[in-house]
Amino acid sequence: MGKIQISWCVICFVCSLILNLLLVSDRMYVGGKWEVSWSRRAAEEGEAAAAVECSGHGRAFLDGLDVDGMPECECNSCFVGSDCSQISSDCVADVDSGEALFLEPFWMQNAASSAMLVAGWHRMSYEFKNQSLISSVLENQIRKLHTAVGNAVTQGRFIVFGTGSIQLLNAAVHALSQENSSVPAKVASVPFYQLYQLQTDLFRSLDFEFQGDTSLWKNNSDSGLNFIEIVTAPNNPDGQMNKALLQGPYVKAIHDLVYYWPHFTAIPAPSDEDIMLFSLSKFTGHAGTRFGWAVIKDEAVYQRMSTYVELNTLGISRDAQLRAFKLLKVVMERSGRGIFEYGHSTMRNRWEKLSSAISVSERFSLQDIPPQYCNFFQTVRAASPAYGWLKCELEEDKECYRVLKKAGIIGRDGTLFGVGSSYVRLSLTKTQDDFDMLLHKINKLVAKEDDMQARSTM
Repeated sequence: MGKIQISWCVICFVCSLILNLLLVSDRMYVGGKWEVSWSRRAAEEGEAAAAVECSGHGRAFLDGLDVDGMPECECNSCFVGSDCSQISSDCVADVDSGEALFLEPFWMQNAASSAMLVAGWHRMSYEFKNQSLISSVLENQIRKLHTAVGNAVTQGRFIVFGTGSIQLLNAAVHALSQENSSVPAKVASVPFYQLYQLQTDLFRSLDFEFQGDTSLWKNNSDSGLNFIEIVTAPNNPDGQMNKALLQGPYVKAIHDLVYYWPHFTAIPAPSDEDIMLFSLSKFTGHAGTRFGWAVIKDEAVYQRMSTYVELNTLGISRDAQLRAFKLLKVVMERSGRGIFEYGHSTMRNRWEKLSSAISVSERFSLQDIPPQYCNFFQTVRAASPAYGWLKCELEEDKECYRVLKKAGIIGRDGTLFGVGSSYVRLSLTKTQDDFDMLLHKINKLVAKEDDMQARSTM
């Protein structure tokens, strides 16, 4: 009798244990398969936001403004209304920003594989289990990515994560400036990304100072002065594949390669430079995640950059690293071909349409980017730059930014890139609505030339 009672106690204990395990588990086993439990509500909220109808001209987000408990549409430029179905009568083509929103449809097509649900207790510590501030699985994924794309050598190199490439740029300048006994000059070839100068002016560091155009110092690189040259390839704003101009024992280089992806340029060979900067913002389009990485040859430079990031922000958000890892897994499902085929096709199409519209104009011109063989696509491929670098050719149009603004086009003034006012940068990376409006305004502006010529001959 006692044995029977003990057996029943054991059975009850085991059943209780199994029930408790099921209750605390993140899934429930129902009808022969596992089903979600605590994550169901979050998934439903996410799908509800994604299902909000915004007429194809906007998106609703979980963290956006809500109406009656449901997120409301955030409309693209030029569209208004509760469902973004109405076009604004006084709309301008705002193509100032370089946000890579042209990739949004790709991520919508890959909604299931790119979705991410984060538990409330995910990575609450400052560090990972190995006392590191960076995810080792993400680092490995980044190395695999560069090998697949063929745009950077990572074998035997060190990798540092940063809050976008912006933080890493300053970390690299800081690390290189510590190698010199005198204050180095920070230079970049014109036209250069304005943040290179703005960042230097903001920090007002005693370790380095901005000295503008590299070409002004080309004949002085052996003078004993120390230089840190920033080389951007493809260049922002003109899409050219810049190379380092300065040579000598007193010159260090930082290669900003955030646009060196098959969306925007041919990949003729992997880059193998001392310091190479990349970011998620131009690669996958996720600028808001604020995630970038640097590939570094020298261990001492790597240590100084790591220390800079650690003291500056105590590493990078664990949530940002998780999202980057998830996105890279999607990209690598086809060794990058899915996102790069979509991205290159979209950007090439936009460039061809803009080039065609400008080609009939005697008043405006665009930069020339010849076709080039791409190892990634294994073919000669046409240009697909992130920006149109537009020049106003006539003397009376020398304030080109104002000319375009009057025509309803907001670009970025060429003077912000260290060149004359006859240039304006036009972003081709925003939404399809933004590009369509730009093309509409450009066609109207070019058409006015025929009217002006007709009046002049009367």
